[in-house]
Amino acid sequence: MVKIPVKVVTWDDIVKLSTNLSRKIRESGYNVDVIVAIARGGLVPSRIVADVLGVMDVLSIKIEHWVETASHTPQAKVKYNYTLSLDGKNVLIIDDITDTGDSMELARDYVMKNFHPEVAKTATMQHISTASKSTPDFFAEEVRDWTWFMYPWNYWEDMINLVGKILKEKAETKEKLDSNEIERDFRDSYGVLPPIPIEDVIKEMQYRNKI
Repeated sequence: MVKIPVKVVTWDDIVKLSTNLSRKIRESGYNVDVIVAIARGGLVPSRIVADVLGVMDVLSIKIEHWVETASHTPQAKVKYNYTLSLDGKNVLIIDDITDTGDSMELARDYVMKNFHPEVAKTATMQHISTASKSTPDFFAEEVRDWTWFMYPWNYWEDMINLVGKILKEKAETKEKLDSNEIERDFRDSYGVLPPIPIEDVIKEMQYRNKI
């Protein structure tokens, strides 16, 4: 039985979603002066949207919420605080996805309070409409059923965390698994094939002293 529904997202998927998002923004008539990327998930989509829309200024703020795969902290928070003036600017705040909506709400409030733009609108590649408490101004794809999307810039981090969940569960039963058995459990637990070979993930976990 799948314990955590996971979908592996490819680089081609990212380009398509970010490009479609850009087109929706353009068609809305909103002229973007500055993009604020929510780090880390919004960094790559922000750069693609900036390229498609011809926006030269891309800034970033670091917000922590999902600090471990499928396990979020109780409250989203800005990690590094700073202020600047975006007086008279139309700002677009970009993240990869709105799941709870906490990160995006915090980002918008932070930008308005500390950067003072004329307007601040929000955008994501994907929006989980059944889980998020708020809806971004623009999104490329609506998701109805909650899913953990494994983005290509997160493959290693997600794989290590997801494999770690399997190993922790097996350790409690004192069951030892080889890489083939771990891959089988990975498919059974998450409903997808691992995007990185299990052997490589295990080596990296050993290098990071996680096992």
